[in-house]
Formats: sequence, C-alpha cells, structure tokens
Amino acid sequence: MMDKTQRINRWRALGPGLVMASAAVGASHLVASTQSGALFGWQLLWLIVLVNILKYPFFRFGVQYTLSRNESLIEGYQRKGKGWLVAFTVLNLIAAVVNTAGVLLLTASLLQYFVPGNPSLTVLCVLLLAVCLTILLAGHYRLLDGLSRLLMLTLTVCTFIALFIAWRNGPMAPADFVSPSPWQLSMLAFIVATMGWMPVPIELSAINSMWLRSKQKLTSVSASDGLFDFNLGYAVAVVLAVAFVSLGALLQHGTEQPIAMAGAAFAQQLVAMYAGTIGEWARLFIAFIAFMCMFGTTLAVLDGYARTLNESFHLLRNKEGAPKPGALTAWTLVQASSGMAIILFFQTALSPMLTFAMTLAFLTTPFFAWLNFSLVRGMGISKGMNALAWVGMVYLSAFSVLYLLWYLFWR
Repeated sequence: MMDKTQRINRWRALGPGLVMASAAVGASHLVASTQSGALFGWQLLWLIVLVNILKYPFFRFGVQYTLSRNESLIEGYQRKGKGWLVAFTVLNLIAAVVNTAGVLLLTASLLQYFVPGNPSLTVLCVLLLAVCLTILLAGHYRLLDGLSRLLMLTLTVCTFIALFIAWRNGPMAPADFVSPSPWQLSMLAFIVATMGWMPVPIELSAINSMWLRSKQKLTSVSASDGLFDFNLGYAVAVVLAVAFVSLGALLQHGTEQPIAMAGAAFAQQLVAMYAGTIGEWARLFIAFIAFMCMFGTTLAVLDGYARTLNESFHLLRNKEGAPKPGALTAWTLVQASSGMAIILFFQTALSPMLTFAMTLAFLTTPFFAWLNFSLVRGMGISKGMNALAWVGMVYLSAFSVLYLLWYLFWR
C-alpha cells in the first residue's frame, strides 16, 4: 500500500503518458480503428491489440532510457552516431509537416458541427491553429500537461457512454450479412497503414521522452512513478482503440452506405451514421467526442514534433547546453505554418500524403524499435520484456518485408 506522500508524488508525475495517449486517439483511433470495425467488423480487433502489445517495449524503452540516463532519446541517438540522428531528423521532419496538416484538417471538419454560418475548412483551420498556438505558447508543457488530464478523462467517459448506447442497441449489420475478408493482398496497404499509427507512430517514443524531460523540470519523477504514468497512458490508448473498433463494428459494419476512406469525410460520416442509428440528439454528442479526440491530438502534435525538431537541430549544430528559450517557440510557429501551407496548396493531396505517412511510420518502426532497444541493453531489462522485444522485432520486420514485396511485385 502506498502512503499519502507516495500517492501525491504519483499524481504529480502523471502527464507525459497521458499526453501521448491524447496524441494516440486522433487519426489512428478515430479514423483507422473505427474504419477497421466498419469495414471488417471484429476481424481486425485481435491484430490491433497485438500490434499495440508488440510495440509496447519500444515505447517503454524510451521512458526507461530517459529515467535512467536523465537525457532524451534524441541525445541517445546522437550518442549512437550522427548518422542515426540525421535519419531520425529527416523522417521526423516529414512526419511533422504532414501529420500537422492532417490532424488540423480533421479537427476543423469536426468543428463545423459547432460553428454557425458554415465557414470554410480553411477558415476553421486558421481559427483552430490560433487557439492551439495561444494555448501552447502561453503555457508550453505545463499547460499541455494539465489540459491532457481533463481531455483524457472527458474523452474516455464520453466514449464509453457512446459504446454502451451502441452495444445496447445492437449491431446494425443484418443477421445474414457476410463480412468481407481483410486477409487478402489487396487489403495489405490498409492493414499496414493502420498498424503504422497504432497506437502512435514510433517517433512519438522520442517525443514522449522530451515530454518526460519537461515534466522532470516541473517536479521530481521517480522511475516507478514515471513508468506508472507511461503504462497508464499506454493502457488508456489501447482500451480506446478497442472501443473505437467496437463503435465501427456496431454502427457502420454491414450497412448499405459505403465507408468513406478519407479521414475528414469518414469522421463526418461516423457522426451522421451515429445520429441516424441512435437518434438525432446524439449528433452533437458523438461530434463532441470526435472533436475532443482531435483537439487533444492537434495540441500534442504541435507541441511534440516542435520539441523534437528543436532538440534535433540543436544537437546537429553541435551546440552546447540546452536550446535557447525562444527556439521552441520558433519551431512551433514554423511547424504550424508548414502544416497550414500544406492545407492551402495541397489539400486535395492530403489523404494520400497521410496514407504515405502512416505507411512510412510502419516501415520505419523496426529501425527505430531496434535503435531504442539498443540504447537500453544492459540497463536491467527483464527477461520477459527482452523476449517480447525480440518477438516484436521479428513480427514488425517480417510484416515490413511482406509489404515491400507486395508493393514491388504483387500489387
């Protein structure tokens, strides 16, 4: 049993894991998980749970490295060699710009339900960006840390209320409906993209490491409290992934309406179908859940990628000490401006860009998984965790090779 002081310390240590969970429940959960349930019912549920389990060690290793060495994963990559840091920075830069545009556009499409006058998505993106930047630049990590707890509590409660209502009403698929099979080569791209962002792209292990370093500047974080925060956030992300698969299976699977594959169109379709199934009163309720998902993700993406880019370029320039205080603000503004530019000039190409980003996230997972694994070798990793990591490495590498073979020779 923990005494009062230990409980207080554990509560104070909460933050980085919940911010990561907030990032996770955006496009990967709201779109990919729900689409999996909508298209294939319950058939992909085990795969989504499995990939979350197999990726777990590599995210955990990032937390353990930071708690043990008192430095970020990015500093660890630099210790491995400048080439590793350059590779991470290039991939992270691509992901930062594309993901910022994607989550911003998806959040704006859901905001349309609450803003009168039917403003354009571009106007709503600018409005959202202004709100997010105000929050982040006013409070940086401290405000994001506190806000993530409220967002995750609200989101989790609302999602399970929605799931309870959907479960009580029963599945919409007719009794004689035969589900299409996801186990065919034509579906491999969809499966790989889904696994790439499940629960989050692998580069978020480095982002989570940066959030943990920021948390350590606010309060003392012990190894046990830091791992508890991470495990809680990861567990919440996995449970919500299951919940959104279930919502898709119960509300959309087997219905006559074709499933939209573009993120923004699918999110609005989900809201409309929920209202048609349960009642018009539920339209704003499910829209609020979806918006909360994406608003939390947008905040986390803007803050997290800016932190890693700031740290990466600081180290690549061989600068001593911490980056200058204004550098993070500058990177946040550059990232936000780049994401907005993608929306303004390449909005019609954003859906394939996101699919590319999700696929790239999966294909680079074995690379960064091994890198994180190599950094914690000799740090007292348990035999069970070591075995799970090797199983994960084999699985993720084999699936990546299978996808490349399909893409080059069989598609």
